[in-house]
Amino acid sequence: MSDLAARQTRSLPIPEGFEGQRIDQVVSRLLGLSRTVAAELVAAGEVLVDGAPCATKSERVTAGAWLEVVLPPPPEDVRVQAAEPVEGLDVVFDDDDIVVVSKPVGVAAHPSPGWSGPTVTGGLAAAGYRVSSHGPDERQGIVHRLDVGTSGLMVVAKSESAYSELKRAFKERRVAKRYRAVAQGHPDPLSGTVDAPIGRHPRHDYKWAVVADGKPSVTHYDTIEVFPGASLLDIGLETGRTHQIRVHMAALGHPLAGDLTYGADPTLAERLGLTRQWLHAYRLEFAHPATGRPVTFTSDYPEDLDTALARLRSDA
Repeated sequence: MSDLAARQTRSLPIPEGFEGQRIDQVVSRLLGLSRTVAAELVAAGEVLVDGAPCATKSERVTAGAWLEVVLPPPPEDVRVQAAEPVEGLDVVFDDDDIVVVSKPVGVAAHPSPGWSGPTVTGGLAAAGYRVSSHGPDERQGIVHRLDVGTSGLMVVAKSESAYSELKRAFKERRVAKRYRAVAQGHPDPLSGTVDAPIGRHPRHDYKWAVVADGKPSVTHYDTIEVFPGASLLDIGLETGRTHQIRVHMAALGHPLAGDLTYGADPTLAERLGLTRQWLHAYRLEFAHPATGRPVTFTSDYPEDLDTALARLRSDA
């Protein structure tokens, strides 16, 4: 595939909330690119507003103007999905339109720059599953994602119609995603809602944070079991921001057990034998994209989380 063939153009109107912002910031936030890449695209003449290339990265935008961006090609190593068996990738459900899997920890949803480990798409390809051709080459069929360090349920589109319908369902928040998490301490109140915008951390690019100019993010939680120094929570998401549960719980002062990136106590992680955050996507509900009938899928805790939970219960 040539670089030219690999490139894509994204066209969309500039939303009202971006009125007066710098073009590099707008491109970064709307398309999920780094500010550096956005600035490079502006400098290369690849960013147009109402048909005219932007002169500088600091040019201010007007809401309603039409934005066109020629995206950079993905690195060659992520354009073609390699079929690679994935140990522990459990197929929960499969038909002509969708395949639902329970993803083990340490597996990415799809290839990306800098990630050389196993992926859901690679595991499905190795197992002989055909997925939708919709979406960028490296993440065809993917309609939502879980972090590498988070285990649990994902639905992947197999038919083209299923891809379109599921993407719409996730965008319109018609998919119910439920998680179980162990948080440090005892949230007060024991049940509540965190409604706080999430964006890039102002000082650390690899992290996310509650920031004033972040994207709207809403997390609901209920405490279902209490231990000395920790709580088992049932969590529902209205939005699906990167690291959303981890960021929101840390912002409450109750980081997830084992989540050292967001301030968890390393001694608790060691005591529980955790090498990642205690977080599992255990339930997924949506209307089947072909039949419209509601479907529900569940996933048991993986061994590492189950062992950690047993240790908490034995200490109670």
